[in-house]
Amino acid sequence: MNMNEMGRTGVMVSELCLGTMTFGTQTSEIDGHRQIDTALDGGINFIDTAEMYPVNPISQETVGRTEEIVGNWIAAHRSRRAEIVLATKHAGEGFAFARDGAPISKATITQTIEGNLRRLQTDYIDLYQFHWPNRGSYFFRKNWSYDPSSQNRAEIVDNMLECLEALQDHVTAGNIRHFGLSNETAWGTAQWLRLSEQHGLPRVATLQNEYSLLCRFFDTDLAELAVNEDVGLIAFSPLAAGLLTGKYQGGSIPGGSRRSIVGDLGGRVTDRVFDAVDAYLGVAQKHGVDPIHMALAWARTRPFMCSAIFGATNQEQLKHILKTPSVVLTQDCMDDIAVAHKAHPMPY
Repeated sequence: MNMNEMGRTGVMVSELCLGTMTFGTQTSEIDGHRQIDTALDGGINFIDTAEMYPVNPISQETVGRTEEIVGNWIAAHRSRRAEIVLATKHAGEGFAFARDGAPISKATITQTIEGNLRRLQTDYIDLYQFHWPNRGSYFFRKNWSYDPSSQNRAEIVDNMLECLEALQDHVTAGNIRHFGLSNETAWGTAQWLRLSEQHGLPRVATLQNEYSLLCRFFDTDLAELAVNEDVGLIAFSPLAAGLLTGKYQGGSIPGGSRRSIVGDLGGRVTDRVFDAVDAYLGVAQKHGVDPIHMALAWARTRPFMCSAIFGATNQEQLKHILKTPSVVLTQDCMDDIAVAHKAHPMPY
């Protein structure tokens, strides 16, 4: 398993990260613990979770359950805690199931970290991430109507500074070690970086945004920022919520799959997406590579990549994904991927 530095932290993380957002709904606690064991045995040292998990669906009754499941594993394996780079998240403004939807602030950071640590049964969090900006962003298909004209720059920047100061308190206390963002823009990330440098506060190490063969927002302004400022991308949905596996082609919706619960896969199912998937499946077939391995191996080649988060609902899927590090794409395959991308840009 290749290892990459997490920003400028000196912390090395595996190129694949075990995502846990289904732990507690699609994935039972027993299976979740089995996945952690298998992932560690397979060379993964990076686990990502969030206070709002599990999803599919999100409910008041289950919020925080994923952290509890991960925490129960940690409690049973104290001697292995240092082997894991553990990442979790603080939900942003509007998340109705926590803090009545309050925006991220000094007060909510302290309250939320206390809950994260309690549920995870750990003394520290390696990477603490803001799940989305208070002001919102263009992710989750909001790009089609995104309008930042109502934003108040002064209020946004003041809040960022307050949050960084609060994070510093928790770094000093040993509760968290490093700071990351999620669903953030180039402008937003640049402001966080500027403020941390200006005031000597925690520096953004990573940016967890959606990225896959089908979703390539990161390829321009964010890519330039990430490379020049050493802010590594932690790519979520690198398999496009399962679309790139091919399992949903031809109208198929396997029982127990994400699409059997969320029919439009969070807005990813469109009239154009299946033709795009066909193109990538054709590339994989032409070059004799499994499409799952191709999608994840391609992510590894991106110059800004820190790690790609995947989710598996069972052991068979996980073991298959763990074969990815041995897959190296040829230049001819990479060239054909580029052709497919140009023919099918932004299918959702």
